[in-house]
Amino acid sequence: MDYYGIGFSNIRLPNDSKSYIYRYNTRINQFPEEVFLHEFLHTLERNAEEYGYERPELHDYESYGYKNEPLVGEKKWYTDYMNKEIKTSNGNVGLPPEIYSLKPAKESNFQNGALEVEAFKEPENIIEEIKQIFKNIFNKF
Repeated sequence: MDYYGIGFSNIRLPNDSKSYIYRYNTRINQFPEEVFLHEFLHTLERNAEEYGYERPELHDYESYGYKNEPLVGEKKWYTDYMNKEIKTSNGNVGLPPEIYSLKPAKESNFQNGALEVEAFKEPENIIEEIKQIFKNIFNKF
């Protein structure tokens, strides 16, 4: 599942005769699309965190009074989470509306991005591979 490059979810199901019944949280999930939505929301949750937005943790539904209900699972929680309609004493919380239009944060968005460590860089072509071999040979002497 991909949403305009904003979020991505990849779910792998077992390749056997029971692949139509997917077990999730030790119960038979009648709606396996909930799994895709849940994993996709983790991407939006992370994006919101990286952009500095306050939002509840996706797994904290019980602390806000929501339940994992038979047949519909956490549909009410996901709906309110996505629409920022989780009611608290300080007003509504959830994902900020603008998160649906923001691409995931990149290294260039941060003042102090990650430093590339040369020792862990893999050769990208045959020339870099040959240079790496010679570098390793001469570093031994």
